[in-house]
Amino acid sequence: MNTIWNPWHGCRKISAGCENCYVYRSDAKYERDASAVKKTLNFDLPLKRNRQKQYKIPPGETVYTCFTSDFLLDEADEWRPAAWEFMRQRSDLNFMFITKRINRLAANLPSDWGAGYDNVIIGCTCENQRCADERLPIFLSLQIKNRCIICEPLLSEIDLSPYLGGGKIDKVVAGGESGDNARPCDYEWVLKLREQCRLNGVKFWFKQTGYRFVKDGKLYLIERKHQHSQARKAGINL
Repeated sequence: MNTIWNPWHGCRKISAGCENCYVYRSDAKYERDASAVKKTLNFDLPLKRNRQKQYKIPPGETVYTCFTSDFLLDEADEWRPAAWEFMRQRSDLNFMFITKRINRLAANLPSDWGAGYDNVIIGCTCENQRCADERLPIFLSLQIKNRCIICEPLLSEIDLSPYLGGGKIDKVVAGGESGDNARPCDYEWVLKLREQCRLNGVKFWFKQTGYRFVKDGKLYLIERKHQHSQARKAGINL
């Protein structure tokens, strides 16, 4: 089982096209300001218990953390130590968060991090080659026990080969961009990432096609409800 835990909500528009991200789409639906970073009512969800005094999130689950924001936002600095403490106390859960601010991680780790928490998985986003070359050297230099690279949205061809050796990367996730203003994702880019993973013994997951999906030179417009299933049908996961 999986659980979504958003200790804080919101993000900043730091790049072109950010208005297409999940945060901005979902907040626009409810007329909320996604640029305002706020602590949520479920901030302490990992420690909450039911009437039987059992944890509401049972042991063994994967907790997808801060998926409507970024765990390393500087606006959340005052709340992050408590979030780390929840992860430490709930060592029976696996926590995963994804960030494009990997350059902020070293200065925001808990004092007992050491070589990394066994139950924390960190994903570094890389939507194009420039981002990969800027972020991945930092990502690989840090003490992290469980790492994955998130090429979603995949906006161009990327060569991850220089970063996949040495057994530090557990998985690469690739997927297209959703939303009416989505930029195209070419299947050839996906297949090249897959081959790089295969050659380096790294797991690969083609998560979703995105809305504008290019295959064999032809553009397909794929509804959101079919984007994950169409990616699964490709049968290319490793």
